[in-house]
Amino acid sequence: MPVESLPVRDASIHFRLLQQYLVLLKKYPILTKSVTSGILTALGNLLAQILEARKKAKNGAQVKEIDTAAAARYAIYGLFITGPLSHYFYQLMEMWMPSTDPLCIVKRLLLDRLVFAPGFLLIFYLVMNVLEAKGWTDFEKKMKGSYWTALKMNWKVWTPFQFININFVPVQFRVLFSNMIALFWYAYLASVRK
Repeated sequence: MPVESLPVRDASIHFRLLQQYLVLLKKYPILTKSVTSGILTALGNLLAQILEARKKAKNGAQVKEIDTAAAARYAIYGLFITGPLSHYFYQLMEMWMPSTDPLCIVKRLLLDRLVFAPGFLLIFYLVMNVLEAKGWTDFEKKMKGSYWTALKMNWKVWTPFQFININFVPVQFRVLFSNMIALFWYAYLASVRK
């Protein structure tokens, strides 16, 4: 029985969004990944704020309004750091460790977990400190107080997802896959940095 093809305008909104995303990804890969990263990173921060507000409300504490400036800082970080840096990292990984290399699965995971993750987390702390207009002392305090905890949690949470991402997800979708996981990761980071 032949399958009838529907015109795009009659397709579901989800299908049309995906189709538009794929067109933009092909035409403007870095910009598309950067904008997607900015949006999802900001949503991760908003999620953290909402969860924290619910927790406080449940305990009878005073709940403050959503901090839109914090969400904007996370959006800036996603747009200018996460999107472009992740794009280039995954592209370089493909060149340095092609899938034809018999040990590429192990090498890719080790590179991501032992080099990229610690560096990326350090950049996160540094950029957030700058965007919050805080000084070096505050940066050192946050690094000493929560960097190691956050890095260990990163290794626990991200390792299985990154194993899948860097070995089985097509390279053009790796930033998007990471961003979907990062939606919850940035919610965690927003709470641990306080």
